Amino acid sequence: MTTESNAYAARVEVDYPESLDRLTTFFRLIWAIPILVILVLLSAAGQDTVVDEAGEVITTSGSSITTGLAVATMLMIVFREKYPRWWFDFSLQLARFGARVGAYLGLLTDRYPSTDEEQAVHLELDYPDVKNDLNRWLPLVKWLLALPHYVALVFLFVVAVLAVLAAWFAILFTGRYPRGLFDFVVGVGRWALRVEAYAFFLLTDEYPPFSLR
Repeated sequence: MTTESNAYAARVEVDYPESLDRLTTFFRLIWAIPILVILVLLSAAGQDTVVDEAGEVITTSGSSITTGLAVATMLMIVFREKYPRWWFDFSLQLARFGARVGAYLGLLTDRYPSTDEEQAVHLELDYPDVKNDLNRWLPLVKWLLALPHYVALVFLFVVAVLAVLAAWFAILFTGRYPRGLFDFVVGVGRWALRVEAYAFFLLTDEYPPFSLR
């Protein structure tokens, strides 16, 4: 088990359920729609509407809140060596909310995702000491350095979807989430969170490990 002294700056654990409800599992995609709409509204791209010379309306998509915050954070670290605490707190709470929604969609829990309560998903991010712990220039290239992780995560996400599908059938017949599948799906989420913390939240200069644990 990872100790607190050498723990990565981004961590997530999900409580393993002893039993799961077959009915809510069967209709999970339908029942998740309202909370998915809320999550999308919080983090989706904005839109700008303009009128061209011919008088036709053109709608263009802007950057998402999370993308804009990542770029703003990068600029603050590079030019001011600062990480505004409220930016961090917003990212932390949005990540926690997203993780709860992801756990619900992944059938890891029956509890409908709360917008503010921790529930069965325990996600932690460490607030960085920018001047002492971060290289001010590294944020310019972190997104590029993480490229091998993007490739690995594409394949892992495909396998994770298949694992959730297999778990769906298992829950319908047994009421339980096979522990091996559960640990794998949580591990993929943990891997993705570490990459996000490194390349986009910019919380650490420690390169994310290629590990599900």
